[in-house]
Amino acid sequence: MSEPETDDIPPDHLCNDPRSPYFNAEALARDVGIRFKGAEKTNVEEYCVSEGWIRATVGNAKDRYGNPLTLKFAGKVEPYYKTKKPG
Repeated sequence: MSEPETDDIPPDHLCNDPRSPYFNAEALARDVGIRFKGAEKTNVEEYCVSEGWIRATVGNAKDRYGNPLTLKFAGKVEPYYKTKKPG
């Protein structure tokens, strides 16, 4: 896999919940990948690069509102786009 371009980086803080102020449909449409502490993660619901954390789902557990149960983990976060910028 090739390294992402330096001028084409995902937002510093991104969430896949449409109710969040950090939701960005355009960025999510490009399929953002996350490397956390050097390992590829596929269960990330939200991340913040500057603060160094991810919020990831834990199993199939649900909270009292029916949303996936998440835990916050601290460490080095490296987001990248899996698809190239159109145009």
